[in-house]
Amino acid sequence: MNPLDALFQRLRAEKRAALMPFLTAGDPDLAFTQQLLPRMAAAGADLFEIGFPFSDPIADGPVIQASYTRALRHGLKLADIFRSLHEVHQTWKAKPTPLVAMASYSLIYRMGATAFIEAAQNAGLCGAVLPDLPVEEANEFASVAQERNFHPILLVTPTTSPARAEKVVKVCRGFVYVVSVVGITGTREALPAALREQIARLRTLTDLPLCVGFGVSTPDHVRELQTIADGVIVGSALVKHLENASSDRTAALTAVCQLVKELRAALG
Repeated sequence: MNPLDALFQRLRAEKRAALMPFLTAGDPDLAFTQQLLPRMAAAGADLFEIGFPFSDPIADGPVIQASYTRALRHGLKLADIFRSLHEVHQTWKAKPTPLVAMASYSLIYRMGATAFIEAAQNAGLCGAVLPDLPVEEANEFASVAQERNFHPILLVTPTTSPARAEKVVKVCRGFVYVVSVVGITGTREALPAALREQIARLRTLTDLPLCVGFGVSTPDHVRELQTIADGVIVGSALVKHLENASSDRTAALTAVCQLVKELRAALG
């Protein structure tokens, strides 16, 4: 069984949503990423969305864009990310924490779907969020992924039509990434009032877990989503604490892990 399926099966039995922090690989360097992942897991993360730095991010706001820039400043390569994640995953053999990539499809296309999936699985990744892969062009990747029990995850936004959403969820495996707002990533004061209705519509289209991201940043947001979603994805609020990690790693580690603890506590 794919680790994502096993995780959500267990959490559904526990009647609890998953906490999924987003973390940019290599910000400010891969040694810090390797140090941070197990600390965040111990603080309460159920799985991780690992951002693969890209020079032209599609939907990311200024906080995550800056994070990608910091990571790429040192000439980061895909092979470096895979090697680093593999080393972390090896330390989790007794109780691995599922990892999914957040990667522009242009990175995958250049490497080749088969090669990317093989390298990703060897590194401990069990799926990939593909923010810029149109559902009309997703069949090739989805076919290769299915053969290898690797989960493709596409995004549904508030402006996605019902007909298109139905196509998207049919391609997805593991979970569906539900974008809560019209716009880019970043912290928000409140979640949209229409989000509950958006999730209810998606429930009529799929039995897959629905995980909400974009704008989720506080324990109050998490408590609100716990009642309607299967997972909460928190990115910018955590990544913001890494802006000064190069100069004070201890403070950055402490701040990130404290926020993860607070978010996890909000899930009960």
